[in-house]
Amino acid sequence: MEEIQVQEHYRKIRRVLVLVLILNWVVATAKIIYGLLTRCSSMTADGFHSLSDGASNIIGLVGIHLSCQPTDREHPYGHRKYETFFSLGIAFLLFVVALGLLHQSMERFRNPVTPVIDIKSFIIMVTTMTINFWVMHYEHKKGKALKSDILISDAMHTKADIFTSLSVIIALVVIKLGYPILDPITTIIISLFIAHAGYDIVKESSAVLCDTAVILNVKRIEGIVLRVKGVKACHKIRTRGRPDDIHIDLHVQVNPEMHIDNAHKVSYAIEEAIKKAIPEVTDVIVHMEPKEKH
Repeated sequence: MEEIQVQEHYRKIRRVLVLVLILNWVVATAKIIYGLLTRCSSMTADGFHSLSDGASNIIGLVGIHLSCQPTDREHPYGHRKYETFFSLGIAFLLFVVALGLLHQSMERFRNPVTPVIDIKSFIIMVTTMTINFWVMHYEHKKGKALKSDILISDAMHTKADIFTSLSVIIALVVIKLGYPILDPITTIIISLFIAHAGYDIVKESSAVLCDTAVILNVKRIEGIVLRVKGVKACHKIRTRGRPDDIHIDLHVQVNPEMHIDNAHKVSYAIEEAIKKAIPEVTDVIVHMEPKEKH
């Protein structure tokens, strides 16, 4: 991807994050304020979850700023893994929020409080959940289109918020029916949802940072390479990197009598063929070998 294209790519991601950040703050403010006024811990907890969504957007913006920096002598492969690294920051934030809510719910068991539930409580929760659903769908769609770890991770964060909001709505109904004990119980359930979302992000980000194979079907790459004129065989195919920044190295066997100039042309043709067939590939290293005669 050319430098100008990279900058435009991250500019699009940045625009999505800023829009989502504003919406998350609106949602969080509504839940927290009304949750505190009505002494409903599950609604307040859900509000702080939404607030953590906004904090994760800020983390994402920092990660995007670092990721779009051009290559330099110390970073010849670029800075794009910063985006994946900062996704772990979002996961850490989720774990902190989950533990805080768990502690809060335990306190409510020791010191019970009966929340004040009215029609406004339901209106706020339904409205904010609708906004979250749109944000999750929009961000995940953009994340897939732009192949952005940050956007996909943040969409997973928002998805957890939708489930927790639904839990709160159910809790409000039951509390209204005379069972206030469900308020702290719902808060515990919310904390588990949040922790699970954090685990999913850690799992996916670690796969990139630990160089897990990006393309499992190496036969696809082998087929592309074998169609290049002059190639006799292909093996030891390895892939790593991010979904939008794939690095491939492979061994190719050619006629042992082939001149080095022609071998270089074959190597270049292989790189071009792979990048054309798989646009997400940014780097191809070809190790040329003589094909032994039997």
